[in-house]
Amino acid sequence: MAGKNIPAGTTVARNRKAFRDYAIEDRIEAGIVLTGSETQSLRAGRANINGAFARERDREIWLEDCHISPWQQAGRDNHEPERPRKLLLHRREIERLAGAVSRRGYTLVPLSIYFNPRGVAKVELGLGKGKQAHDKRAAIREREWKRQKERLMRDRG
Repeated sequence: MAGKNIPAGTTVARNRKAFRDYAIEDRIEAGIVLTGSETQSLRAGRANINGAFARERDREIWLEDCHISPWQQAGRDNHEPERPRKLLLHRREIERLAGAVSRRGYTLVPLSIYFNPRGVAKVELGLGKGKQAHDKRAAIREREWKRQKERLMRDRG
């Protein structure tokens, strides 16, 4: 059984750890090359991008360690769940991203996989630098202070 079917314009998978572990500075939308069984599995909402990353190889960008579960109805024609998948970007975008990753120590992190309003699978990539442990603690402290401030303002209100 395929499970719930995801309509166009809906997010399939989200990488929540990306914003905790990386300071995301830029976002890029990319197409993704999928097989038929991968598309059906995505429409059923069966994907996981936690721990996934993108890298440049042979002047192309590839999505690595993205898990798309096998589709039950595909039988022997099923796909490999964690195979590298090619991302579709313009040549200038690839060169800009590859340059940022190699020169300045940035990482390409997938933030989400979704279907656009036309029903085409897309990946939102984030160009970010890894956060150190003290950066993460500072972000948590700031977030808690904002919550506490809002609570105080609401109670005094």
